[in-house]
Amino acid sequence: MASSATRVDLDGSPIKPMTICMIGAGGFIGSHLCEKLMAETPHKVLALDVYNDKIKHLLEPSDGHPWSDRIQFHRLNIKHDSRLEGLIKTSDLLLDLVLNGSDSLSQTINLAAICTPADYNTRPLDTIYSNFIDALPVVKYCSENNKRLIHFSTCEVYGKTIGSFLPKDSPLRQDPEYYLLKENDSPCIFGSIEKQRWSYACAKQLIERLIYAEGAENGLEFTIVRPFNWIGPRMDFIPGIDGPSEGVPRVLACFSNNLLRREPLKLVDGGESQRTFVYIKDAIDAVMLMIENPTRANGHIFNVGNPNNEVTVRQLGEMMTEVYAKVSGEPKLEQPTIDVSSKEFYGVGYDDSDKRIPDMTIINRQLGWNPKTSLWDLLESTLTYQHRTYAEAIKKAISQPASTN
Repeated sequence: MASSATRVDLDGSPIKPMTICMIGAGGFIGSHLCEKLMAETPHKVLALDVYNDKIKHLLEPSDGHPWSDRIQFHRLNIKHDSRLEGLIKTSDLLLDLVLNGSDSLSQTINLAAICTPADYNTRPLDTIYSNFIDALPVVKYCSENNKRLIHFSTCEVYGKTIGSFLPKDSPLRQDPEYYLLKENDSPCIFGSIEKQRWSYACAKQLIERLIYAEGAENGLEFTIVRPFNWIGPRMDFIPGIDGPSEGVPRVLACFSNNLLRREPLKLVDGGESQRTFVYIKDAIDAVMLMIENPTRANGHIFNVGNPNNEVTVRQLGEMMTEVYAKVSGEPKLEQPTIDVSSKEFYGVGYDDSDKRIPDMTIINRQLGWNPKTSLWDLLESTLTYQHRTYAEAIKKAISQPASTN
């Protein structure tokens, strides 16, 4: 339940109730953010998305939900829905808040995008349209109507690290400075044009540049978020259960699917790539600080990740195997992993970054945020949810005979 006490920002000033128009509210990040906003703040949310399954529990009428008048769901696809401009323009008025009034604020949080490696490797046109072309009106409407924009980008915009171009035997490969990714200093290094995998990163970088230019030339108030592998319950989908059978979600959901089906985990190119992972609840705390501290967040790009949770993809698979055996009570497979090539798994045109470590200097300085949850703990929380949510459905699906023509 939202506290009745007056909320204050990091500088001790009272936080005024605001209306938040959230595009992509029905997804993984949006659902956790909506929960936090409803439970702990007086803010109102206009939740925009195509699906609402992950926030349905917030929308159902109930005497026990004190936020029933603070969240509204609007089913729309920003790609071709004429209501989008009206919702963004009238969001304050719709909830009895006036955009330029002294007692209200309005923000737009954009969470909508195609963002899985399999999609941006095999559907590059959809990826570019989703992440750049379809985002253009959102930026335009915010700029024209003086609305603050919090835009979710990706750590993919960094591309490859400088360290990945060093000779294999170079001692400099041990220097973290060649891998540490800094918002305002690190170059964005992508692969060749034929490597379609970089279509996502290029589209995301270009929309970042547009937002930054709108701020410089037209005074748009903005914050850009670069997530580094946010992990937790409700992430992605399980193929054939709540997503397409042929779908390929991101690594944690892929491994979860393998574990639930008692199949070996597929390690792409040996699983040698290194990544960091941060718990969704820690990441949402960071977003809340951005929302409620505009004077500290405006004009900044923030890495949001946990450099202490760095592992290779192979190590991640080994850890998940251990944790899932603990939470499910099922024995580990004799052959827990198998190696597959990136071409076999993702198709022609795949390329990768060897290592991504977020520098946390700016977000710590501006917002005082640091992640708290260890990789072991976030995996236990996530896999407990995955087992409770999907285990029975998968057993039922496996037991059904395959359909024949």
